[in-house]
Amino acid sequence: MSEPTPRLIVFDCDGTLVDSGHIIVDTMTLVWQGAGLVPPTPDQIRHQIGTSLDHAIGALHPDGDPEILQQLTLACRKAFVSDRAAGKYEEPLYDCCSGVLEALSEVDHYVLGVATGKGRRGLNHTLQRHGIAHHFSILKTSEDGPGKPHPEILINAMAEMGVSPWQTVVIGDTIFDVTMAVRAGAKAIGVSWGYHAPEMLKEAGASVVANHFTELPGLIENLWSTE
Repeated sequence: MSEPTPRLIVFDCDGTLVDSGHIIVDTMTLVWQGAGLVPPTPDQIRHQIGTSLDHAIGALHPDGDPEILQQLTLACRKAFVSDRAAGKYEEPLYDCCSGVLEALSEVDHYVLGVATGKGRRGLNHTLQRHGIAHHFSILKTSEDGPGKPHPEILINAMAEMGVSPWQTVVIGDTIFDVTMAVRAGAKAIGVSWGYHAPEMLKEAGASVVANHFTELPGLIENLWSTE
């Protein structure tokens, strides 16, 4: 009997593995206020979570000149780093996340990865703090290419792991994750516990939307068993 074909399962981080929305909203609000600007609403900020920081800031302050946008981006990065160093950066894992990652990692032909709008330092801190870094064989961050929904980081991850798009599924909470997967020719599973509504994820091209972390192993298996 031939060995099962390798499968790459790529998770988003913010809003999928960890709940960091409150930190991002609070930080951006304070940065805008510190710059003498009227901050975006919390919902507007949450809607941009998942893409790269510079892209999100450009979308949240579309009339800003390049210098102001750069200042806002640098101020946000500095605030994230300082809060993390001071132990103020609380981003809990979603329920059952650790156990599900453990179970998926034990499937011989599954390879797990992360593709995120976080920087590498922030991602490493998050994964190590929660003791889940060892589950992931490949990490792609905002420093590795254009931010989501551009498919470059996913295409590069597939190439590095030696898998094709049909062997790959992206799991994420935003249309940025789903659109990235669709543009790369991969499958996508949405999750309802993050920052974009399930209807948005389905419209963007998600094959299915999970309502709890424990549903993911079965949904992943079913997704490929229908081929």
